[in-house]
Amino acid sequence: MKMTMDKYLGIIMEKQSSILSPLVYFLFVPLFLFLFCSSSALANTFVFNPNTLTWKAIDSNGKVVRTGKGSGGRRYCPDIHRGCKTPIGVFTVWSKGGAGCKSSRYPVGRGGSPMPYCMFFTKYYAVHGSYEVPNYNASHGCIRVHPSDAYWLSKNFIRIGTKVVVKPY
Repeated sequence: MKMTMDKYLGIIMEKQSSILSPLVYFLFVPLFLFLFCSSSALANTFVFNPNTLTWKAIDSNGKVVRTGKGSGGRRYCPDIHRGCKTPIGVFTVWSKGGAGCKSSRYPVGRGGSPMPYCMFFTKYYAVHGSYEVPNYNASHGCIRVHPSDAYWLSKNFIRIGTKVVVKPY
């Protein structure tokens, strides 16, 4: 029996579609759901404004659920001889600590500064509690909030993967 090119391609396409159907279902459908169901629109967002020295917690519906006073990084830190402003941009929380969280870098040379309920959004910068939240940007780059606010943020709002937005100075 002689097979024409059209018949041959028809058989190949049938075989491919029988293979592609499960592939589409098992690979692309979950990918689609992941991309669209885990979008930032469905996640909490922490926003810090170093100009107004304020932060706000915005829930997945876009509602501001809590606000507070904060303090970011100084323009210049004499102990490290450079600027130490909080980096601006959009970040993601990747690590959290509890009440006993401490700095590994400050004070310079020994570390140990208390950072209760630290929520790291980069390798070196975190939102954390502090009993010193002055009316100016005073830190080495972290975002200081009152300890009770840090506790609430850590326990009720910020999870690994939560978006952190730091507005420009």
